[in-house]
Amino acid sequence: MAKKLRKMLGDVNALSVRTLIQLIDTQSKATICRWCMDYAEKNVLPIFEKHCPGDNRPRNAIDAARGYLAGEVKFPIVKNIILNECHAAARELSDNPTAQAAARAVGQGSSVVHTLSHSLGLYFYAAATIAYDRIGLAADAQAYDTIAQEICLDYTNALRAIAVKDEPHPAKIRWHC
Repeated sequence: MAKKLRKMLGDVNALSVRTLIQLIDTQSKATICRWCMDYAEKNVLPIFEKHCPGDNRPRNAIDAARGYLAGEVKFPIVKNIILNECHAAARELSDNPTAQAAARAVGQGSSVVHTLSHSLGLYFYAAATIAYDRIGLAADAQAYDTIAQEICLDYTNALRAIAVKDEPHPAKIRWHC
């Protein structure tokens, strides 16, 4: 019997993830949201679109979330798009774990406009997306863990690149991990 594939990769107790959480805690909601949506759009959405050409539901989630932050879209509309389009796409893709992880990652990256702790969910699903896309679905755990660590560093560096030094209004995030 084939081993069950993990939906997310990474370890919340890893030093790299704890360092990431500490950095996130220093930033404002606006910075965290921009970082997550930019990362999802640049690093995850292309993988989804490669596997599901013509399916715009994850892209719609990012666009709606950006519209919400700009004051152009009401939250109930954004929530509907994230839950009933992007996450619906993920539920429909059980036969394609790479695309499913990508849809989940984009959903997490978009939903930071409501719940900032989803910024960590984006990392875990993005790690799975990128690993499965890069080395397939049959690699050993060590190979996946190595890629997850690489993605954590990349994700952290993406936030460092836009982080506001001595942010006067850091977000208050309730981490449940």
